[in-house]
Amino acid sequence: MRRRVVITGLGIVCPIGNDKEEVWSSVKAGRCGIGPITLYDPAEQKVKLAGEVKDLKLDDYVDKREARKMDRYTQFAMVAAKQAMTDSGLLGLDEPRDRWGVIMSSGIGGIGTIENEKVRGMEKGYDRVSPYFIPMSIANMAAGHIAIEYGLHGMCTSVVTACASAANAIGESFRHIRDGYGDVMVAGGAEAAITPLCMGGFTSLKALTTAADPARASIPFDAERSGFVMGEGAGALILEEYEHARKRGAQIYAEIVGYGANCDAYHITAPSPEGTGAEQCMRLAMEDAGISPAEVDYINAHGTSTKMNDSCESAAIRRIFGDDVKRVRVSSTKSMTGHLLGASAAVEAVITVEAVQKDFVPPTVNYKVPDPECSLDVVPGNGYPMKISYALSNSFGFGGHNVTLVFRKA
Repeated sequence: MRRRVVITGLGIVCPIGNDKEEVWSSVKAGRCGIGPITLYDPAEQKVKLAGEVKDLKLDDYVDKREARKMDRYTQFAMVAAKQAMTDSGLLGLDEPRDRWGVIMSSGIGGIGTIENEKVRGMEKGYDRVSPYFIPMSIANMAAGHIAIEYGLHGMCTSVVTACASAANAIGESFRHIRDGYGDVMVAGGAEAAITPLCMGGFTSLKALTTAADPARASIPFDAERSGFVMGEGAGALILEEYEHARKRGAQIYAEIVGYGANCDAYHITAPSPEGTGAEQCMRLAMEDAGISPAEVDYINAHGTSTKMNDSCESAAIRRIFGDDVKRVRVSSTKSMTGHLLGASAAVEAVITVEAVQKDFVPPTVNYKVPDPECSLDVVPGNGYPMKISYALSNSFGFGGHNVTLVFRKA
């Protein structure tokens, strides 16, 4: 018998807020977190805008000495995990933690550390790089730090599937509990890729917008979209077996009921034509959840603000919902946060869960010019109250990785 899996804790740090309350306030207000890059001097590079985390009081979450041994992406993961664990009420629970685990993903890992230590090695000799260089840079270390911090002796791993990484982390955690292998999982993703090399790489790939106006940079589904805006941060969700949560009187935000994952097997960076892989992925997730398209109220789209992604994802959604497509609200919260790569799905999952719990549809902000290839109700400008029983959250990544998660009102 499949076990039910619920969400009992949320943690988030991203360009529109440093906790779930601040983020949700920004979502309701349609606040955009994109602005000029301050983490380094971008004067010699084409891209000048990003979605940076702002005014984070890291000392409130991580010991100063320990923080120096962590890349920025791991620091973000620790912040989100601490918020989620505290929110869940699990910290005071006296039980063995051998069935508590963590899957905390990252698309790139410690790229900032790699860049800094490369410079140090060139200047002082490579044998004099930091002794923490390797553990700071590898992509599984955020998961490792979280497990150590909270004594999580169950499965501890990190999925790396580019921009679908955190969605796979959440989906695999869901299956892990549903199939009886664990009772509690910390699931999510973290990324800190606003660095000269990383930004340069995506610019060379022509994936990033070079727009100068923050209000016309990350504009998913808009006919004038010209690429994505890099964001940073982390999201963490506490997934828990329903009876385990019920017996301890936990607050339940929502239930996760479906997970679809597949691969385009088409191209290393481009989605399959017409979004056929995305379509099948959404269908797999709904089948897993035991629901029909008629029961879906809201989709938090991958919606990157690139020409190909938005048109292909839109085509996939239109084929699934047919004449009923205008009933379904489809927004991209990347319009507010930018694209957090391996952390994007976790941040979007937190926002989607809040939307389901609070019956509020998040907007696609700064949308102005309709594109016939993206003819959906994209909730332009402002969100609004609406009953949401079921919501999908889509995440697609380089390499053809597709993931869809299904959330249900508790």
